[in-house]
Amino acid sequence: MSERAPESALWDLMRGAMATRAVAVVSELRVADSLAGGPRAVEEVAREVGADPDTLHRLLRALAGDGVFAEEERGVFRNTPASELLRGGGWSDLAHLFGGVWYRTVGELDAGTREAVFQRIFGDDFWTWLAANPSERAAFDRAMSSGGAGVERLAALDWRGDETVVDVGGGNGALLRGLLERVPGLRGIVFDLPETTRDEATFGERLSFVAGSFFERAPRGDVYVLSAILHDWNDERAAAILRTIRATSPADARLLVLESVVPPGNEPHGRKWLDVLMLTLLGGRERDEEQWRVLLSGAGFEPVRIEDDLIEARSR
Repeated sequence: MSERAPESALWDLMRGAMATRAVAVVSELRVADSLAGGPRAVEEVAREVGADPDTLHRLLRALAGDGVFAEEERGVFRNTPASELLRGGGWSDLAHLFGGVWYRTVGELDAGTREAVFQRIFGDDFWTWLAANPSERAAFDRAMSSGGAGVERLAALDWRGDETVVDVGGGNGALLRGLLERVPGLRGIVFDLPETTRDEATFGERLSFVAGSFFERAPRGDVYVLSAILHDWNDERAAAILRTIRATSPADARLLVLESVVPPGNEPHGRKWLDVLMLTLLGGRERDEEQWRVLLSGAGFEPVRIEDDLIEARSR
């Protein structure tokens, strides 16, 4: 890790909350879309998006200092590769969540409890709250399915080509749709709560949706995928999900977990911060290699491969 002045290191951390909220504000206003055609005066953009010109100027100037937007000349801004990511897709939804409901939740973080503080603030646990707020549920589902890296990691694995793949907690089905496009012959089942936002008309003949709770049952398949699911839960609840799958899975079933493996040491790693969010929002956690081995083995799975963003195990 490159050396920074102690003051700079602390300042960058302490100002982080302002940056989080600023990205959310400009994302929700769709400022990046307004700048899609090239540099524009901030007064013109402010009129278009319904913002105060001076406030918008100050937000964009601050963000430009971190490479999100750029000020060509005083009061004239353009997009950068970073701000282009906010033009629709999952990044704008992530910005909305991080700068909205998650922002409020993390504001109540303390070191005195292992329990999620979300329910204390909002009166419901996060999943119940999502079910009662369909627009937030849709934003969450889009954000969770925004990356193509998971599809590529799965497609690169060895496949017989005739397996049935069950995406447990599969949301809107984007991950399995992408996998089935790349591996002909596979069939897929998206398994999730009925309130997930999805368009089953896009599924095709090889993909279907089954409603249910992964704490109660799981459809039978050859391969089970858990993408960013287990980190939502503490070890007891995560093990319960795995045991539900194991109770249904055939003896030779394969389990593929798309999650991080937190590295040791002091090098920066985004999942170390995501771990703090999981604690505050859900009482969940990111896990290191030893924690993954203990969790999987205790639920009836034998770890085969443990790499960052891809963990593979088999029923035993």
